[in-house]
Amino acid sequence: GTRRVTIVGVTSNPDAVWVTQQARNLSMDGELEGVFFLIRDRDSKFTASFDEVFRSEGAVVIKTPVRSPKANAFAERFVGTFRREVTDHVLVLSRNHLLKVALAFQDHYNSHRPHRGIDLQAPESIGSAPEPILVGEIRQQKAVGGLIFEYHGAAA
Repeated sequence: GTRRVTIVGVTSNPDAVWVTQQARNLSMDGELEGVFFLIRDRDSKFTASFDEVFRSEGAVVIKTPVRSPKANAFAERFVGTFRREVTDHVLVLSRNHLLKVALAFQDHYNSHRPHRGIDLQAPESIGSAPEPILVGEIRQQKAVGGLIFEYHGAAA
C-alpha cells in the first residue's frame, strides 16, 4: 500500500537459512507490525520456516503464480529502479560498500522520491499536503553520495 522499501542486508549467496534469519531480524525489530500480506515468488530459498516468521506476525503469505514475473511487479520495479539509478553508475567495491549505497538509496526512495502509484508522493509523506515553496527558496541537496539530487525548501 505504501511502496516503502526496507533493505535488510546484502549477500552474494542468499540461501534459505540467510533469508529466514533476515525475516526473524525484521520481526525482532518490530518492522513487521502492520504487515498484513507477504507476496513472494516460488524460489526455493523461501522455505516453510521463512513463511512461518510472517504467519506468526499475523501476515498472510501469498505465493505468486508459476512463471509470472509480472505478478510481483512492485518488487520487480524496485529492483529495476535500483539498477538504473544506482548500480549502473557505481562501481561496487565490497559487500559493505553495496550495503551503504543500498541504505542511502532506501532513505531517498522512502522519503523523497515521488511514486506514480501514490500521487507522486514519497512513501513517508503519504497523506500530507506539500507546502508551497517559492522558486528562490529551493535548495539542492546531494543524496546517495552525490549520485542523486534532492530539492527542498530553504530552512526558515
